[in-house]
Amino acid sequence: MKKSTLLIAASLALSSPSIHADEGMWTLHNLPDAVYEQMVAEGFQLPCDMIYNSPNAISNYVVSFSGYCSGVVVSPDGLVFTNHHCGFSAINAHSTVEHDYMKDGFYAKNYVEELPNENLYVSFMKKQEDVTARVNKLIAGKNAEQTEAILDSLTNHLTDSIKAIDKTLHINIDPFYEGNKYYATTYQDFPDVRLVFTVPKSMGKFGGETDNWMWPRQTCDFSVFRIYADPKTNGPAAYSKDNVPYHPAHWAPVSMQGYKDKDFAMTIGYPGSTSRYLSSYGIQQRRDIDNSVRVQARDIKLALMKKYMDKNEKTRIQYENRYVQAANYWKNSMGMNKCIDSIGLIRQKAEYEARIRTWLQEKNIQDPTVKVDFDKLAKLYSNSNDAKLASMYWMESFWKTSELFTRALNMARGSLKVYGPANEPKKQYMVYEDNQDEWNPALDQEMAAAMLKNYCEHVPAKFLPDFYETIKTEFGNDYEKYTKFVYSQSKLLKKGQKFYQNEKTLKDPGVLLGISLLINYRAILADLSNKTEEIDAEEKKLCEAKVQMEMDLPHYSDANSTMRLSYGQVGGYMIGGFNSNYYTTAESIVKKMDEGSKIEDYQVEPIMKELMSAKDFGPYTDKTTGKMQLCFLTNNDITGGNSGSPMFDGKGRLIGLAFDGNWDSLSSDINFDRKLARCIGVDIRFVLYLMDKWGHADRLLKEINPQ
Repeated sequence: MKKSTLLIAASLALSSPSIHADEGMWTLHNLPDAVYEQMVAEGFQLPCDMIYNSPNAISNYVVSFSGYCSGVVVSPDGLVFTNHHCGFSAINAHSTVEHDYMKDGFYAKNYVEELPNENLYVSFMKKQEDVTARVNKLIAGKNAEQTEAILDSLTNHLTDSIKAIDKTLHINIDPFYEGNKYYATTYQDFPDVRLVFTVPKSMGKFGGETDNWMWPRQTCDFSVFRIYADPKTNGPAAYSKDNVPYHPAHWAPVSMQGYKDKDFAMTIGYPGSTSRYLSSYGIQQRRDIDNSVRVQARDIKLALMKKYMDKNEKTRIQYENRYVQAANYWKNSMGMNKCIDSIGLIRQKAEYEARIRTWLQEKNIQDPTVKVDFDKLAKLYSNSNDAKLASMYWMESFWKTSELFTRALNMARGSLKVYGPANEPKKQYMVYEDNQDEWNPALDQEMAAAMLKNYCEHVPAKFLPDFYETIKTEFGNDYEKYTKFVYSQSKLLKKGQKFYQNEKTLKDPGVLLGISLLINYRAILADLSNKTEEIDAEEKKLCEAKVQMEMDLPHYSDANSTMRLSYGQVGGYMIGGFNSNYYTTAESIVKKMDEGSKIEDYQVEPIMKELMSAKDFGPYTDKTTGKMQLCFLTNNDITGGNSGSPMFDGKGRLIGLAFDGNWDSLSSDINFDRKLARCIGVDIRFVLYLMDKWGHADRLLKEINPQ
């Protein structure tokens, strides 16, 4: 929305009880004046251009961490703070039974010991601008597939243009406001990012799944990486032993001053996805299909992984990252459905939509961009439910679930590298790289059988791949027997096996399985795609109708992995007589550690309990409370992707890292609960304390120079 339409009315609206200033994931290049003024009223003390669009702006040292998390540069030599769970896969990739950095932690005592990470990168946002008018001219009258192709072409054109000026830059074009706006964002990616420091998992993931999405929390959820650069240009460069630490022009000042209740707090990061404009029909489908399927299928997958992980240390290391990733949104989906039901969100949305319908009728709105056909939208969602159910179960059952399914689908998709002479197709072949150390054959086979069975039991018969008839007629619906047959007869899992494009390959039962699965998924998508395109068109109108009906209010777009700002205050919440308080203390983590014999997620190394039981925490003690504060709450608006986002005080100083939301508001991706939604952050003093007293990381602390 343009600033000029907002200034006076929005300023009044933000002070109204109906609008709460802590809601919103705001883009920085067009931050409404009224929003900035409200930030100042609540305690922000810097000029607006210190947020974005100046050489020393805060946005210049906030990074996207490999596209799925956020982070912040904290030193003149390119150190980056992010969450432990954001660095989890990198830490896990370096871990072996002999050198288990996940279990034991890691500290590189010099540059040489810092560990490179394949496919890990950080992105700096350099610029963002509105290109809606240009895009709309190009996509007018085009369908979804044509629009995607046009956007890809324009993105490539703009990237080529910017690379002619600076070859290290690239541009992404993203839809905002359900496709009613388009912004072009310029990025600079650094692909050489090395692991520098991590605490043991016992502290970096303290509380595990027991405490995940819960408050109170005591998790020291951080890890430290370093950006490396070309020694001649200080710019991005692929990994090389000759690269040197990156030297940013500015970096975040790390504060030892702490915070108090109701102090201003701000997060800047890269939230992944929200659906705040989603219709009541869409929320119903999210509840009944997306979330419910995810919970049901992952109940099975998580139990199987844990059974094998508990038996063997090598298997634990192999599957730990997969387990954590699966468990995170398994629990999130449960919590979201609980919140949807407890606040009657579907009913609330339906009532709001009735207001929009009335507004359209009373104003006699004829604008086709806002004239929502609610009856059509309801019917479209209803008609898409079966295919949506099948698509969700297909993804949960077969996509990256077992090594067999992964290899079978890669073969079917033709996504493997082809070897052999280019002019002799009969001599060309595909071969899988040996990755036997990354998976457990017994677990893989049991997982495949369980997922085949579960898929069949929950989707309409018309969405079953054709091999299910074989399972029925030749194996008596015995999924374990069928799976054992495929594993024993297929060459897919055999080391060094070459697959030529011939009849022998096409008879392989694993290859046949992959082809059948791919055909099945494409059929599901074909059934779903036309309905989805029509649904998206009506949802786009609904979003624009909401914006136009409330023209006197500023509106932020749903999260889409682009940089956003959210702001609010430090503070707790009340629910059912429970007073959350706004911080946790060292005493509270020791109390949980004492329960370690009963609760596995509270088990820690003796040194950790000793450190957290200290009588004097020295400079890490909070000056107001006299306590060692561990984690704290703000009402900043965050979601997945915000993990690792820096949390700043009113002076722009780093006071913590965002790492979670609270169980009582897990529907916040589709509805921000102004009373209950909280961002959980790890206090930066807790981070520094463990770097100091456990890691003895003097060189890093000197480099960071906290004040």
